[in-house]
Amino acid sequence: MSDEIRIGIIICDRYHTCAGGKCLRALYNREGAFSIYEGKRVKLVGYTGCGGCPGGNIEYAPGEMKKNGAEAIHLATGLIVGYPPCPRVTRFRDFIRAKYGLNVVIGTHPIPQKYYETHKTLGTWKSPGWAEIIQPTLADEKTRLLYD
Repeated sequence: MSDEIRIGIIICDRYHTCAGGKCLRALYNREGAFSIYEGKRVKLVGYTGCGGCPGGNIEYAPGEMKKNGAEAIHLATGLIVGYPPCPRVTRFRDFIRAKYGLNVVIGTHPIPQKYYETHKTLGTWKSPGWAEIIQPTLADEKTRLLYD
């Protein structure tokens, strides 16, 4: 088994001006959803927005990333921490898996503490479905504070 994996990242278009700093820091530090790559070399082969609601770029961007060798696509943490969280995130995951045969991970960097507190107050992530979705990016409070 190779010790390198190639990935792509798709962010929420609300954050289309994001420079990717939190995602790249988390990738480098193997934090949040990137902890699954501990001990592996990771090559980022694509970074783009979803195309805006309802996610038009989801239909094409993963294919381009796959041509560049992507084995996995990460749907960025912004899709789950923005308000409201993306109601299509699981559909995006399922579509990319079905159409492109790629592994899809929901999340990139750890959830920032300020978003965690807001969504906890609002009860956004109380359902079992959301609890599962946010698990890879939940982290502990100390780590979440580093991503505020």
